[in-house]
Amino acid sequence: MYQQPLQPVAGSLALSAACAALPLLTLFVLLGVVRARAWIAAFGALTVAVVLAWWLWRMPLSQTLLAAGQGATFALFPLVWTFGTAIWIYRLTVHTGHFDTLRQGFARISDDRRIQAMVIAFCFGSLLEALAGQGTPVAVTTVMLLALGFTPVRAAAVALAANTVPAAFGPLGLPITTLAGVTGLPVPELGMMAGRQVPVIAVVVPLVLLVVVDGRRGVRELWRPALACGVAFAVAQFVTANFLTAALADITAAFAGMGVLLLVTRRPAVRQRIPVTAGGGLPEEREAPPPRGSQWRAYAPYLTIVAVFAVSQVPAVKHLLDAGTVTFSWPGLHVVTASGAPSPLTTFRFAWFAAPGSLLVVAGLVTMALLRVSPREAVRLYGRTLFELRWAVLTVVGLLALSFTMNAAGQIATLGVWMAGAGGFFAVLAPVLGWLGVALTGSDTSSNSLFGALQVAAAQRAGLDPVLLAAANASGGTLGKMISLQNLTIAAAAVGLSGREGDLFRRMFGWSVALLALMCLLVGLQATPVLAWMVP
Repeated sequence: MYQQPLQPVAGSLALSAACAALPLLTLFVLLGVVRARAWIAAFGALTVAVVLAWWLWRMPLSQTLLAAGQGATFALFPLVWTFGTAIWIYRLTVHTGHFDTLRQGFARISDDRRIQAMVIAFCFGSLLEALAGQGTPVAVTTVMLLALGFTPVRAAAVALAANTVPAAFGPLGLPITTLAGVTGLPVPELGMMAGRQVPVIAVVVPLVLLVVVDGRRGVRELWRPALACGVAFAVAQFVTANFLTAALADITAAFAGMGVLLLVTRRPAVRQRIPVTAGGGLPEEREAPPPRGSQWRAYAPYLTIVAVFAVSQVPAVKHLLDAGTVTFSWPGLHVVTASGAPSPLTTFRFAWFAAPGSLLVVAGLVTMALLRVSPREAVRLYGRTLFELRWAVLTVVGLLALSFTMNAAGQIATLGVWMAGAGGFFAVLAPVLGWLGVALTGSDTSSNSLFGALQVAAAQRAGLDPVLLAAANASGGTLGKMISLQNLTIAAAAVGLSGREGDLFRRMFGWSVALLALMCLLVGLQATPVLAWMVP
């Protein structure tokens, strides 16, 4: 049995925290400074984490390697299973020529790529996050933007920037229910508090998308539609989380934002002149509308995805799918926390039927039938997709092995306890913990399971509201999505930029930190009489 030590280095929490940060520092330096390939950065950081766990944290080498193996398995199922299948469905539409029809359909909504970015990446992506998560929104919306003529880098950047605020509530409130489970706090109050933090950032995100797509000119020309979209999204998110249920917050917000955006841009938008890929420029004359029969088949795969995930949440269907979930303790891995309580990190779940990747397979089978793709051709396309994603798969395996190793050894706990020592100022730092957790794991749910209890303990020691800080973990975590190596890898792989994850990281890091600073300021003020009225 291994018990996690909090200050293994010379009995000093500060020195221990400095050492615990070395794997993360290695990851960011290799990725952002050295510009190493993503899989090299992930495995380089993993090597540092394993050595530290064995040498300083005194975790038996066998258990250290078992923790890394558990993370690698989690990377393959459900993560690779999810984004690999999502990209496969896209390849089916490309193979049959229906993605060109879809591109024309979105182009008829507006020929302005800035409007397209908000409709597809922000609104439709939020709907996918609410139903699926696990990188599905980035995988799907990135390739849709690419087909509309965005350059690969811009398509990836737009999808990453948009996949932020929906993460606090989706899929179907799972991050909030997980947070309630590890903290013992009521789900409604946590949902209400997150619904009074995340919508503030949601107002800004469409404006950020304008800058990413077209710089200052984009804001100057389209700030009114973008602001209307952001406000509609934020209001719907706030109302649903506070007066209905957090599980539906992103779904109602996605439809509200899309509806208002299409309403205010019903007139022809300003034509945009931005660099696009070869052959992807805006045509001088509108393309002839595709045959009517091909139009519905072009939209069918994505409507099928939404329908399959919606049906999977019907209580009777959900119960049936959950019956196939196998939960067990990872063999040979025996870990207790610093307090002596059994660590939940050793528990592993194989959700064979309920996993997003499995549901996407169902959507893919329906897509095969609708697009008339033979099983042999579909299997060939899936194999080709996995081969092209091999470096992305290797990156995700290394990243999740790193995450599980640091968590099992107690390195993440050491960092969290050290940050919690800031006392009342911890209210400002609370979102940073969530941001760090998501940047490392790629999941707001995982970040909440890591730091939720720590946030509550720190709040009690500092005399702060536990609900405020627990929700701040989920809210701050949303802003780590755009720089999480998992999302960076998925986006890069989807548009053929494997090996350039570092370029995307440098492009998104400033935005991530700027929005995080805004969230920290908001939470800090909510901990004072200035905005204390916002705490339920």
